[in-house]
Amino acid sequence: MPVRPQPDVSAPTFPPRAGRRGFTVLEVMIAASVMLFGITTAILTLQRGFQALDAARNLTYASQVMQTELERLRLRNWDQLQTLQDAGATSVAVEAVTGLGGEGFTCTRTIRDIRTDMKEITLAATWRGHDGRPQTARLVTRYGRNGLYDYFYTAH
Repeated sequence: MPVRPQPDVSAPTFPPRAGRRGFTVLEVMIAASVMLFGITTAILTLQRGFQALDAARNLTYASQVMQTELERLRLRNWDQLQTLQDAGATSVAVEAVTGLGGEGFTCTRTIRDIRTDMKEITLAATWRGHDGRPQTARLVTRYGRNGLYDYFYTAH
């Protein structure tokens, strides 16, 4: 007589297929909502990051334009600066740079007398950002007839 193998009692037993439960429609909807919220938040964060990057890039370019103009003015003597002031030329040449988010940079220069031997030079750069809002950066400096150090020594 052959010996029948005994069933293994340590093996897990599964209920019949009809008795198993899967995810309910409600659970799937909640999981999809959480995923949608996470994806939306990530996209909004990326947009804010790109806007901040654009603003920083444009501000850096505006600062470079103003610094370049300031260095050009520093190379002039007092009489040349006075001639420039008397001419009323306020526009500063700005090179067109492709690839920046905000095109259409403009820079203006204002020179005014503070005292007989001191001028105030104001440079203002304006542009439109990625979102279309106008942006402005200003740089104000002083120019002394006998140099900057003369201003510090003779200021009252």
